[in-house]
Amino acid sequence: MNALQLFELMIGMLPVIIALLFLAQRFDLPPAVPLLIGGASVAFIPGLPDFSPDPDLILVIFLPPLLIDGAWGISVRYLKRHLIGVLSLAVGAVLFTTIVVAAVTHWLFPSLPWAACAALGAIVSPPDAIAARAVLERVKLPRRLLTLLEGESLLNDASGLVLFRFAVAATVTGTFSTASALETFVLLAVGGIAVGILVGAAWVLIGRKLRDEYLVIVAALLVPYAAYVLGEKLHVSGVIATVTAGMICGTFQFKVFTAAGRMRGSSFWTVMIFLMEAAVFMLIGLSLRGVVDRVGGFGVVIEQMGGPVLLIVLALLLARYFWIFLSDAVILLCRMLGIKRYTPLGMRGAVVLGWAGVRGVVTLALALSLPADFPGRDFILVAAFAVILGTVLVQGTTLGVLIRWTGLVAPESDKARLTMSEAEARLMLVQLEVVQSQAYDENGELIHPMLLDQYTRRSNAYTNYAGQEAALMPKIHAHFDVVLAAIAAARAELIRLYRAGDIDEHTLGELQKNLDLEELNAIAVRS
Repeated sequence: MNALQLFELMIGMLPVIIALLFLAQRFDLPPAVPLLIGGASVAFIPGLPDFSPDPDLILVIFLPPLLIDGAWGISVRYLKRHLIGVLSLAVGAVLFTTIVVAAVTHWLFPSLPWAACAALGAIVSPPDAIAARAVLERVKLPRRLLTLLEGESLLNDASGLVLFRFAVAATVTGTFSTASALETFVLLAVGGIAVGILVGAAWVLIGRKLRDEYLVIVAALLVPYAAYVLGEKLHVSGVIATVTAGMICGTFQFKVFTAAGRMRGSSFWTVMIFLMEAAVFMLIGLSLRGVVDRVGGFGVVIEQMGGPVLLIVLALLLARYFWIFLSDAVILLCRMLGIKRYTPLGMRGAVVLGWAGVRGVVTLALALSLPADFPGRDFILVAAFAVILGTVLVQGTTLGVLIRWTGLVAPESDKARLTMSEAEARLMLVQLEVVQSQAYDENGELIHPMLLDQYTRRSNAYTNYAGQEAALMPKIHAHFDVVLAAIAAARAELIRLYRAGDIDEHTLGELQKNLDLEELNAIAVRS
């Protein structure tokens, strides 16, 4: 497939993505499911050129922005609180799963070198940040579980990549050093954190100097690629560098972005991430054809590889569950010995956490990056695709059902000290204090009566609303329904004035912007 054909394919994917996501909304499916199936179906259209993506290119295009999007919004406070649990999953579970999958693979294929078996384990062991986002955004989990899954998906790619590189090197050279692998992992992690701090701090410093919000947005777009590429060029973890930079940028974003910049940047970023996530799952599906053709067709896959692949998928799932339940047992033992700093997840939380390990683009990219003469490459590719399809199609579609079946609910400790309405009342009181302090001149004469009256009424309204949300909600909905109807009428009149030639394009644009902001505010308050 040449460059022009690739461009035409990407453009042709857009209407397919729109149609598939419409179906996902219509039938209440995780978006990744129809996208995977749709991409695989499109790949087998007669006459379509073979799609053989460059795995390094796929990673560098899609992984940095999708990683930083998750890191930007993650709660650093909760991540610190549950760091031990996150590292247990991101490092311990990945290593344990790699060993289990390698042992099962070697048992199935004794002639396959141990290092090659370990390579398969490293490929399928880390749950993917992109796939996890696609699943988690549709379900409601307790804060602790959500933090564990988000933190795991952001950090485990680094441990999986290190294991993969050493497994491939050991297969090629025939040598392996545990001490060297551990040393390399520490250097990659520490170096990645240092690069991430450098890039994130540079964006904060430069962003505060830039006066144009568009330049700040463009600088923010450069952050994930700068962190990832610089990390890889310096031979440290680009993944950890990107995540670190994202957490720094997310922490200091309110000191960098103006209100207009934040709104425009959020809109731009939301659309870009939406398209990237959709394209990733389409590309995974499109890549299936090359793998199937390479091994000799679906018949060969089902007859010769179906059984072993199913056992590996089962081993992958059981290994994750074993590690999670073992970790919970260790916490219980510590509590029995008087060490009560940590609380076990419990049966319900452990079951949901184990089922939420979804694989995606990193697994695909690592599998495709194997050398052409790598031992067992065909089987590894098929197994990697089976893991992606199985976890996304089965676990992704049933996670919500499992949560409802277990009856898992957020504990009281997850709830914030203030509700949304109580926080809004606090903010209005602060605003009222400022207005009251400046509503009178030095002689005590009221100079801003309308402004003082407006903020007094708004503060009273918010204070009365706090704690009475359920009772007052119907009246609020009715109130803002009238507001939205008035905005719609004003917009229709604005368009009529423009078409009649009474106002020019500049006036149309400015007044339309004011109506849009008024409408967005009304919708936000009404909901």
